[in-house]
Amino acid sequence: MKKITFLLISLFCTLSSFSQVVINEIDADTPSSDILEFIELKSNTPNFALNGYVLVFFNGGSTSPYSGTLIYFAIDLDGYTTDINGIIQFGNPTVSPTAAGTFPITTIQNGPDAVALYLGNATDFPLNTAASSTNVIDAMAYSNAAATQPNVLMTILGISICTNENQTSLSSTKSIQRKTDGTYEVKTPTPGMNNDGSGVIFNYVTTTTNLTTITEGESLIITATTSSAVTTTPLVLSFTLNNGSFNSSDFSGNLNITIPVGATTGTSTISILNDGINEGDEELLIDLVAPSVEYNLNNNSIIIRVNDINFSTLPFGTPANPTYGNVTSTAPVGYYASIEGLSGAALKQGLQNIIANPSVVRTHTYGDLAVILKKADQNPVNSNQVWLIYTEEPRSKFDYQTGNSIIGKWNREHIYCQSRGGFADATSGTPAGINVWSPAGPDIIATGHSDAHHIRAVDGQENSSRNNRNYGVDYNGPSGVAGTWNGDVARALFYMGVRYNGLSVVNGNPVENIIGQIGDLATLLQWNHSDPADDFEMNRNNYIYTWQVNRNPFIDYPNLADYIYGANYGQQWFSTLKVNEVTNTKIALYPNPAKDQITIAGITSKSDVSIYSLSGQLLFQTSIMGETNIKLDLASGIYLCKITSDNHAIIKKIIID
Repeated sequence: MKKITFLLISLFCTLSSFSQVVINEIDADTPSSDILEFIELKSNTPNFALNGYVLVFFNGGSTSPYSGTLIYFAIDLDGYTTDINGIIQFGNPTVSPTAAGTFPITTIQNGPDAVALYLGNATDFPLNTAASSTNVIDAMAYSNAAATQPNVLMTILGISICTNENQTSLSSTKSIQRKTDGTYEVKTPTPGMNNDGSGVIFNYVTTTTNLTTITEGESLIITATTSSAVTTTPLVLSFTLNNGSFNSSDFSGNLNITIPVGATTGTSTISILNDGINEGDEELLIDLVAPSVEYNLNNNSIIIRVNDINFSTLPFGTPANPTYGNVTSTAPVGYYASIEGLSGAALKQGLQNIIANPSVVRTHTYGDLAVILKKADQNPVNSNQVWLIYTEEPRSKFDYQTGNSIIGKWNREHIYCQSRGGFADATSGTPAGINVWSPAGPDIIATGHSDAHHIRAVDGQENSSRNNRNYGVDYNGPSGVAGTWNGDVARALFYMGVRYNGLSVVNGNPVENIIGQIGDLATLLQWNHSDPADDFEMNRNNYIYTWQVNRNPFIDYPNLADYIYGANYGQQWFSTLKVNEVTNTKIALYPNPAKDQITIAGITSKSDVSIYSLSGQLLFQTSIMGETNIKLDLASGIYLCKITSDNHAIIKKIIID
């Protein structure tokens, strides 16, 4: 606890109107994913130093005498000073005018909660400890519904009224604001200014850029604009760009913007340098130094993505433009020899003996998956990106989710859901590296939590949307995608059903609380054929093998699925039964988009043509020889056309207008 005099303690021992600084405004529940949260303090005198104060946030959602009073966030106010109006605010980076101190979006809980201003340090208020009335200066209780109140907290903090932020509107942004008599009202937010509109009116500075994403070799123009013309002396705004690995070696230019007297705008041009080295994508941060007291920054801390132009490529296609046969299996000679001639249950057991051999197979931590996926799921056309399953798009490796927000981020998707597999959070989230591992037999179900063969890079929001749903009968990906991930999912689930005792792939739509079941098997068997294993899958199979020392056999031999799960169950398996699925670049399909017919050209022998929906449902099938016109009766949408000839197959996407 900071040293404070007895006089200061006496001065602040009472709440509200007798305090030199109070909680002036809070906006905890805002539209658009709570991106505009802020809390504002006001001092009785201007430019009041807040050394010795701390803001503490409490979760009052439970009525339990203990859990309804827990601390979830604290802001140490040392070094902060209120402005000429006695105002200072703390909030999300998107709040305007710019907050003196920022915190991530969704930090402030919506209520019923409370916030209190104390004398002390943030270290005096550890997270998940209970509220105390000691050294309270001011406190506010708030909620987003009239019927809920943090009653236990209110008693401890000496609060008699809980204000409902949504009492006037559920759809528009409102805040809770202190009136001059110490009571509160709900109205349109007034961040950075007195609630009654009085006080000094600042000349606000707004900063904009010509680009929000820039590539090495391009120029960034930074423009500052004042709300009224500059008077007396030119306004010089200094700024920095350094952020993480992005530093002065990555750019050149003037780090000052000058707005002349009588003008309202000024610019600075920054050249983003191409150093010829692939350091990966980065972000620069435009951080302006606060100007003199008559000015106020309307925005700050502007992040600009910097794409490294020196990325490398791989010699195969993306799942959206697949190639076949360019990447060969790195399975050791004889890896699958022991399953030759086996059938039925013996075939499945023999396969498990290979891919779950505890004397060979290794398990790593869930934390290692972030490292593994950046390599295994790398976008073949840009080494600084990963390829996202479901949404079928690339995303910068830089955008891997490390905080709470999933917007624009990618994370790790368990194809066999954690809850359905019974291995939720079963391994450490800390990466340990390729040389640290544990044996992994078929009965150690926890291994499934970090098994890379069924974990893919995925858009954070789409991961949340898929949740724990079964494939085909309940989940078919976002609208408009081509389904290039369908077979990948099927082969990952077939692997999990063999790799682990207690996990199975079943028909239908099994409920989530039946641990060890996921569906739909019938759909997955269709997907295994309609979306054959490509070079992208083989490459990730090869890479994961270097970590786990086991492979997904359904990528090496896709039609094994029919002998273990499908129509060929009970028949003997031999590796010579593998169906080669490669592209034939001479085959053409047109027009595309089409209306009621397509033409297939480049066929030199009798071929089978099958058309599937994105969910894997077979809609049309015929045999052709030579160039052939095929009439179609399909609704508008996206379909997959599989052309099989001489045990070679090609998948083409068809768009029907």
